[in-house]
Amino acid sequence: MALFNRKPEESTPTDFDAPTAAIEDISGDYTLDVTHTRLGFSARHAMVTTVRGSFKEFEGSATVDTATPANSRVSVKIDASSIDTGNKDRDGHLLSGDFFETTANPYITFTSTDVTFDGETWNITGDLTIKGISKSVTVPFEQTGSAKDPYGNVRVGFEGVVAINRSDWGLTFNAALETGGVLISERIKLEFDISAIKSA
Repeated sequence: MALFNRKPEESTPTDFDAPTAAIEDISGDYTLDVTHTRLGFSARHAMVTTVRGSFKEFEGSATVDTATPANSRVSVKIDASSIDTGNKDRDGHLLSGDFFETTANPYITFTSTDVTFDGETWNITGDLTIKGISKSVTVPFEQTGSAKDPYGNVRVGFEGVVAINRSDWGLTFNAALETGGVLISERIKLEFDISAIKSA
């Protein structure tokens, strides 16, 4: 939360406007606003640069209980074929059996199994299923504010990032480089920029 607690004189040109707080207690049921949410990832390529991508089609819901965080729940379903890295050939390769094998495994899912909150960070633990393989992952989230938009919707924002080893989910394709190292990093960063709308 340090980014949002800086004094004005400490800000940099890359900082956003200060967050708002429309509601003090964010408890309630929410639906992901897919048009203002990014489910992204990044990987090192050839050991020298970072390639980024995201999924364009997904749905998700959450129940937030600030009094008893363990009662909170999160569920997300992603259309794996909606992957977009800005390059059609690369996207086509990612859909193949070398990676997501979307013909046999059309969806990526995440279902929470435990939620904790320490007053600053929400730690969402859940089963991440990719290519038919489920593994437990814990994603730390920071709340980035709440607002009431011009259409009367109450919405909350969260940001989270976690690193995983893609081979744990059977995504093992790679190629050795003559200079040492591999073409694609084993560790992948999953990046979440969440906007969720509170149910009426």
